[in-house]
Amino acid sequence: MKKALPIGVDNFEKLVTGGYYYVDKTLFIKELLDLKGKVNLFTRPRRFGKTLNLSMLRYFFEDVREPVQKSQNRKLFEGLKIMAAGEEYTAQMGIYAVINLTLKSAKQASFESAYYKIKEEIAEEFKRHSFLMKEGVLSKTELQQYQEIAEGKAGYDAYSGALKFLSRCLYLATGEKTVLLLDEYDVPLESSHFAGFYDKMVNFIRSLFESALKTNDYLKFAVITGCFRISKESIFTGLNHLNIISVMDKRYSEHFGFTEPEVRGAMAYYQREERFPAMKEWYDGYQFGDTEVYNPWSVIKFLYDLDADAHAFPRPYWINTSSNEIIKDMIARADRETKGQIEMLLEGEPLEIRVHEEITYEDIHENGENLWNFLYFTGYLTKESEFFKESSIFLNVRIPNMEVRSIYQSTILYWFRERIKKRGFQDLYRAMEEGDAGKMGEILGEQLLSTISFYDSAENFYHGFLTGILSQSESYLVKSNRESGNRRSDLMVRSPSLRGRAFIIEVKVSDSIDNLEGDARKALDQIYEKGYMEELRTEGYRKIACYGISFFRKDCEVCCNGI
Repeated sequence: MKKALPIGVDNFEKLVTGGYYYVDKTLFIKELLDLKGKVNLFTRPRRFGKTLNLSMLRYFFEDVREPVQKSQNRKLFEGLKIMAAGEEYTAQMGIYAVINLTLKSAKQASFESAYYKIKEEIAEEFKRHSFLMKEGVLSKTELQQYQEIAEGKAGYDAYSGALKFLSRCLYLATGEKTVLLLDEYDVPLESSHFAGFYDKMVNFIRSLFESALKTNDYLKFAVITGCFRISKESIFTGLNHLNIISVMDKRYSEHFGFTEPEVRGAMAYYQREERFPAMKEWYDGYQFGDTEVYNPWSVIKFLYDLDADAHAFPRPYWINTSSNEIIKDMIARADRETKGQIEMLLEGEPLEIRVHEEITYEDIHENGENLWNFLYFTGYLTKESEFFKESSIFLNVRIPNMEVRSIYQSTILYWFRERIKKRGFQDLYRAMEEGDAGKMGEILGEQLLSTISFYDSAENFYHGFLTGILSQSESYLVKSNRESGNRRSDLMVRSPSLRGRAFIIEVKVSDSIDNLEGDARKALDQIYEKGYMEELRTEGYRKIACYGISFFRKDCEVCCNGI
């Protein structure tokens, strides 16, 4: 029987003992020990294996109290790459106290809720080490503080200094310095930015980090993960031993995400090698350092679907797991230059950006470079090439793959639908009713200039553009015939009453501005040549007007005949 795919399983022990398929990333441990970083910040996009890797580190390094559990933890790594790396690495197994904390649950709408969630996580970690209250190494005051934190009853200052306090308690009990694992440190910062309490959350996270990482004599080393690096001045003030490993770094590049050999190996295991081209088109395209990387979450989800149906279609799985608020916010705020850059990216062209690794959420909209950097470090863009000029690193970036492209497109369409709901198009319908082709072209042209286009399936884009606008009327019904095959026009717009007006619209896309007028006439002629009006006449409509509309990028031409 084949192993199950680990959908949503990010606990290393459960993954191994539960018989799930595992892509071996244990050499991450070797590289971490070789490079000897004191405080290591790994920035990778959401759902690229950060949580599972930290869980793996916990089970490798942690000195558990019970001999049976210690033996079981060692068995988790049997047959994995780290066990063949040498005694100098395996000797590090099970000898350290470990604090393992995630901040991903602090994605809340208010500071109070987010702070409560962080308190809960800290309290649970204190409960996990509750043996400390029985060791006889803590003073009466320390025991009381420990119990208050574990029960969620301590004050703000106690929680902001809790990680340092716990590492000191562990050192007193075990004689070993602590390995500190902090997962998704920037989740509360991202949500607080969009919810309006960023400054409060920054102050708390800064206090938490300063005590745990800067002035902690009981720290062996720390591994922190997040989506991107929050400005050193904002969060990591004075943390001179911080080692940042971003998607640009050539070290550790293969440990987050799946490499192509790993993807091919998984597809061979599930006997779905013939679908590799679709897998590559949709989920490949990331460049971490010099390593080509696939989105691991989407690879696993697509394999899960393929295991049930060899002909399953790829889908944008990542859109439901990664925060897309930044894309929505970017599109809503975009000026004409930014819209043009988005369109350029959607057409497959690269965009040149200067790299800024130290930014805050507050800085995102300060200038265009910050915005594109944010999208690059969070996985919505990837590196095509890298070069040095003007004393700075520059990148040519592009959209990584079809999955991310579809996220841009769906977000743009959502934004467009919401935008046109607020606009109202009575003037467009009045022009249609009066047969004023010039006015129709003027109104549509204004909308084209203010929206964001993507041209890979141009006719579908313009068809959707028209459908979205025309569907705002409460007086007319809009029917799209794009998917219904031959002998029907692109759009039919009609009054619910047979005594009312009806319109037939045919759409064409021109290959140059010079052909707009001729193509609009061809679209109109096609309506008559193919008898598109007969359906409406059969139904009983007598007031029918026909329109041919042609588009070329941000320009359009409308041609009409009233009947």
